[in-house]
Amino acid sequence: MTDATPRSYPQGVPSWIEARHPDPDAAAAFYGALFGWDLEERMPPGAPGSYRIATIDGRDVGAITTSEDPAAWTTYIAVDDADLTAARVVALGGSAGERWDTGPGGSAGRGADCIDPRGAAFSLWHARERLGSQHINAPGGWVFSDLRSREPEEAFVFYEQLFGWQVSGMDEGPSVMVRLPGYGDHLAATSDPDIRERQFGAPEGFADVVGALARIDDGPDDWHVSFSVADRDVAADRVVELGGRLLGTWEGYWTRAAELEDPQGATFRVTQFAPDAG
Repeated sequence: MTDATPRSYPQGVPSWIEARHPDPDAAAAFYGALFGWDLEERMPPGAPGSYRIATIDGRDVGAITTSEDPAAWTTYIAVDDADLTAARVVALGGSAGERWDTGPGGSAGRGADCIDPRGAAFSLWHARERLGSQHINAPGGWVFSDLRSREPEEAFVFYEQLFGWQVSGMDEGPSVMVRLPGYGDHLAATSDPDIRERQFGAPEGFADVVGALARIDDGPDDWHVSFSVADRDVAADRVVELGGRLLGTWEGYWTRAAELEDPQGATFRVTQFAPDAG
C-alpha cells in the first residue's frame, strides 16, 4: 500500500462537491483564480451546458457545472446503491429525483439529487470509475461539509437513520463534528495507512469524522462546503478582489475561518489550519 492509493469512500461518507452556477465560465474563472484549480471540460462536444472537473496537481477536487437555479455548492454522499438509498430517502420523509448515470455507458457512476425532510438539498453518488474527491484537507482542496439548520438536532435524525451517523463531542467554531464509526479503519486499510500515527493525540473518534452539524439563526437548512487555505485573511481578501463578498470570520480550536460569497451568490467557507487559534 502506498500514498498513491486512491481515496475511496464507503457508504455514508461525503465524497464529492459540485458548484452549480448559471454562468459556469465565470465560476470557473473565479474559483480557478482563488484556489489555483486547473479545470477541464468533460461535457461531450455539442452537448448543452458545461461540466468541468477541478484539479490540483492532477488530483480531483470537485466540479463546476451549469444550472438554471440560483448558484450553490452541492455535497454528494457516497452510497453502495443509488436506487436503494434514494428509495430510503423517500421512506424517511425526504424526496429524490430521477437517478442518472455519468460517463460512457455510466462508467463514472450513478447519482441522484435529494432533499431532506427539512429542505436541505444533497446528492447521492454510487462511484464506479470516479471515486470522489482526491485532493482534500490541503490548500485549495475540500475539507468537509456542514449541515446547517435552525433545528440541528431534529435535522440530524434523518441522516442518523439513513447513514448511521453519530454526533461526536468535538466542536470547531459554530459546528459539532459528525462521525461515521469505522471510517478511520477504512482509511487506515486503504489510502491513509498512517492516519493513526499522524493523528496521535487527537480526540477519540477523530479519524471517523465525515462532516459537521451547525446551528443557524435564520435562513433555510442547507449543506455548506469548506475549503482549506494557507492563510484565511489572504484568501478572504482575494475573494473580494475577484468580486465576491466577505460575510464574517471566526476562530476555532484548530482553525481560522471565513464565511464568503462568490460573485454569483453561492456561499462557502475557507479554513486555515491553526491549532489553538481560538
